[in-house]
Formats: sequence, C-alpha cells, structure tokens
Amino acid sequence: MKRIFIAIQYMELGGAERALLGLLDALDAARFQVDLFVYRHSGELMPLIPSKVNLLPELPAYRAISRPLKDILLEGKLGIAGARLWAKWRSARFGKRLDGLENYAVFDDAAAAVSPFLPSLKKLGMYDLAISFLTPHRIVRDKVRARRKIAWIHTDYSSIGVNVERELPVWRGYDHIISISPQAGKGFLSRFPELEDRLVQMENIVSPEVVREQAALEDVSGVMGGSPCLCTVGRFSHAKGMDRAVRLAARLVGLGMEQLRWYLIGYGDEASLRREIRDCGMEEHVIILGKKANPYPYMAACGLYVQPSRYEGKAVAVREAQILGRPVAVTRFPTSAGHVEDGVDGMIIPNEEEGAAVELFRLLNDAGRLESLSAECRRRDYGNRDEILKLEELI
Repeated sequence: MKRIFIAIQYMELGGAERALLGLLDALDAARFQVDLFVYRHSGELMPLIPSKVNLLPELPAYRAISRPLKDILLEGKLGIAGARLWAKWRSARFGKRLDGLENYAVFDDAAAAVSPFLPSLKKLGMYDLAISFLTPHRIVRDKVRARRKIAWIHTDYSSIGVNVERELPVWRGYDHIISISPQAGKGFLSRFPELEDRLVQMENIVSPEVVREQAALEDVSGVMGGSPCLCTVGRFSHAKGMDRAVRLAARLVGLGMEQLRWYLIGYGDEASLRREIRDCGMEEHVIILGKKANPYPYMAACGLYVQPSRYEGKAVAVREAQILGRPVAVTRFPTSAGHVEDGVDGMIIPNEEEGAAVELFRLLNDAGRLESLSAECRRRDYGNRDEILKLEELI
C-alpha cells in the first residue's frame, strides 16, 4: 500500500479546503494510506474529513503559524512571534513594489521565518508521495521525507504579487506542480516559465451527488427572498470582490430593482464589508449570512449565482452552483473562460463595476436567458472523479 502525506493550514470554509475534501474522498483507501496534517485543527470542514483518512495530531508550533500574534505571545512562543513580525516587515517592504497587486509574498516569507522553530516531520517515515495542498509550500519541501513531492496552484499567479526570486527555489523542490485549470497554469508560467516541464493539469474534484444531497438537507425558503435573489459564496477578501457585490447591488437598485436581495456567505473581514453596506445604504438589500458549513441549500435557492472576483484560480463555488442548476455570472478575470462557457452555461460580465452592473441588469430582466443557462447546467454532467487517475499516475 502506498503512503501519501497531505498538508494544509486549516479546514475553514474555502474553495481549496472543499477541493481537498473532494480529493480525499476520491482516493482509494484499499490502495493508499493517507496521512493528513492540518497545521491548525480549526474550521467548519474539520468534521467532514473522511474517516478513511488518518488525521495526524496537531503540533503547537505549526498551529502558531497562522494564529493571531497576541495569542502566540501569551503562549510564550516568543521565537515564532518574533519571526512572524520580521516576516511581516520584510513582506511590507516588498509590497511597496507591487503597484497595487495583492501581496502573496507574505505567505512564503512567514514560512521561511518560522521554519527553524518547526519540528521535523521526518520521524513519520518515508512517504511515496507528499502533497503541499495550499501555500506556503516551503514547509512540506523542508520537513517531510518522500520519494516524490507535489505542490498545488489554487490561484492566478499573473494577478498577484509574488517574490519570484525567493519562491523559485521552493517550487523547484517539487517533482510536479498541479494546476487546477489551463488558465491557472498559464498564469503560473507567466511568473515561473522555467517550471513548465513540471506542470500537470488536474481539476478540483467535485461530486455532484454530494452537492445535491447536501442541498436537499435544509429548507431555506424562509431566509432567501427578494426579486431578484442573488447569492455569492467565498471569503470576504479583496480577491473575491465581496465589496464590489455591495456596490453592484447599489447600482442595480438605482436602476429600479428595489426588491433585490443579495446574500453573501463566507467569512473574513466582515467589519469592512458591513461598513461598505452601510456607506452604500444597502442594509435592506445585501445580507451577510456569514459562515455556513453547508452553503448548498442557499445556493440552490437563489435566482442567480454571481462570482464578482477580481481574479481566481478555479472557483469551486461556481461549479457547485452549476451542479445545482443555477444560472451563473462571473467577472472577466484571466481564468474566467475555465469557469463557464460564456453564454451557454454561464455569463462572463465585465470586471469593472459600471459595465458589470449593466450586464447583470440585462440578464436579470431576461427570464428566457436565465432559464436557458439554468437548463444547460442541469443538462451537463459536471462530475470529474476520474481526475484522481492523474494523481495516481504520478505516484
């Protein structure tokens, strides 16, 4: 039996975390012994880890990587706290050169700084495959023994700020690099062209059966209302564009959609999002539902699922909405063509607010078009469990 090691920071409500659950579910327990190392045992998705997976014990030093600095100091982990402060300062200096791009260098900088304080995981023995499923990738490279190592790409590297010079040696420490879509792979190679021979495309594994079963578990008709009724699922972050959803709602209401309700499901910087809602006078129209371990009943109940992201790798929530037969609209980011077939099973709208509002207004006033998109989503088979064969071939 082959031994597989998989690492991820936590199991919060995110697309990458849900993608990991799909991967774990698809791995054959009769052929693979899977050890899952979650740095910090937190998040609503922890109970959904399949029982066939061996969840390794939490280690305090690894837990401290992403916990608030105040908590780390109170626990007496002065070395890790100091290292993270230094990394934050270093990343801030680098961020001044990024011309507005989101600073992703902070993740690798933090991992590099705290690595000396993290115990080795080599005592776990030799694995046939070690997977770093989400950044930072430096830890699996340095702390785990494996015959082969694989790192995952979950974002569009052409749209974020990374320190190429510092990260290239990290990526070189992996035998293969998994891209979740051709467009995400292209974005990665725009920054790391030297690694083209290591790139393998493998889509996030999503089970239509599981999504539909979960959607049927709860009746949310008493919660979801409005005409039109919109929904977005994702972290409350700059990348996901939740702030733009608020301003788009304001534009749509201004165009006459006075009964509009836009429901936001997720977590993150909720305080800023609430300020945006208040500043735009959207308290009656934009409703924050917060964290939902099972967002599918809400997605199934909406009239249109909208992904207003500034950039994406491959948004799992878009595929889940399509599985539920919902019409979908996504903004035109570099990888949007990998999410929907424009005009067939979804719409690609402008990646700026005025144009996006106009296109959404037209779509929401065209019942025939909405039904056509929905019917195509219901017709298609979005199951892709066979993607696991690509991983098996690499072991």
